[in-house]
Amino acid sequence: MPDERLFDLIRTTREKTPVNDPNEYFISQLIAAGMSYDEVYFEKLFSHCLIRYGMNDAYKQVIYPLLVRLGLMWASDDLPPAHEHFMSNIIKQKLLTATDSLPPASSASESWMLFLPENEFHEIGLLFANYLIRFTRRKVLYMGANVPLPSLSAAINSTLPDNLLLFLVHFDLPNNTKAYLKDLSTRFAKQNIFVSGNQKMVHKSAPAKNIHWLNSVDDLERHL
Repeated sequence: MPDERLFDLIRTTREKTPVNDPNEYFISQLIAAGMSYDEVYFEKLFSHCLIRYGMNDAYKQVIYPLLVRLGLMWASDDLPPAHEHFMSNIIKQKLLTATDSLPPASSASESWMLFLPENEFHEIGLLFANYLIRFTRRKVLYMGANVPLPSLSAAINSTLPDNLLLFLVHFDLPNNTKAYLKDLSTRFAKQNIFVSGNQKMVHKSAPAKNIHWLNSVDDLERHL
């Protein structure tokens, strides 16, 4: 389709958001603050959101829908990349601050290694998973974004985590995704591997015995 037609379809999708949604105030005001680079107001709104909902529900009801909205705005050319980077980095800082405030892991707890594969940079979901897992006082080795497979293998062989968690967000050919997951499953047969992200892409890959899909935050919470 021509760009103009695609933009019209995206805007139609955005307009379907119910205006009486109680979370819409936070989402729209956070976007307004981000569009004007008003960090003070953005942080004030974010703090009010955390006080009202707590980190867990704030992520589900405000932060994640906000990220979806920003993605739609970017796709329809209504949001310059600089604004998206500005808002995303404040959210990352808040997640890191919340994680730092958690008590240390139990010495006998199971361990998790969290990472994004090479060329994956969408880190907010991984940071929230890091918060959730640490909240249950489990050990987390947080490797971050864009981790090459040789580096990942070296870390896993040194630390022997019980579980791996990764996100696949950016679009790739299904065969490439399938090959990558198969390689992970073979290399790390002793670990449980949890995968989340682009459902249309990852669900085209035949799951191995030790690979488990996480379709939502609730799926991770149920496992924990």
